Amino acid sequence: MFGIGIDVVEVDRIESSMAEFGDRFAEKVFTEGERSYCDSQRKSGLHYAARFAAKEAISKAFGTGIGKDLGWLDMEIVRKESGEPQLVLSGAGKAFAEENGIVEVKISLTHARHYAAANAVAMVG
Repeated sequence: MFGIGIDVVEVDRIESSMAEFGDRFAEKVFTEGERSYCDSQRKSGLHYAARFAAKEAISKAFGTGIGKDLGWLDMEIVRKESGEPQLVLSGAGKAFAEENGIVEVKISLTHARHYAAANAVAMVG
């Protein structure tokens, strides 16, 4: 194991950022695929918040935070056919993972009315 991370976020905080900054916030933090998925959901704020928490948890598992080694858009949370969330890395995040022998990052998401949470475990092989 390389590292683990967890994050909890208030759904209202993400919804407020979306309302205040609109597309600028969404395009900075979420990939086009993530925005498309979240916008297709009845309570999109819950899904945006869960993905935000996942990206924070992943940055903690990597030990990098969000910055030069791992940017918001270097991480995309997609759904497998089974519904399980899966991380797809690109850019600096993918390079960091390869340089550090990280072969997989397991993630889990959850959300309730007011909070969303995620955890991440970065695995080396």
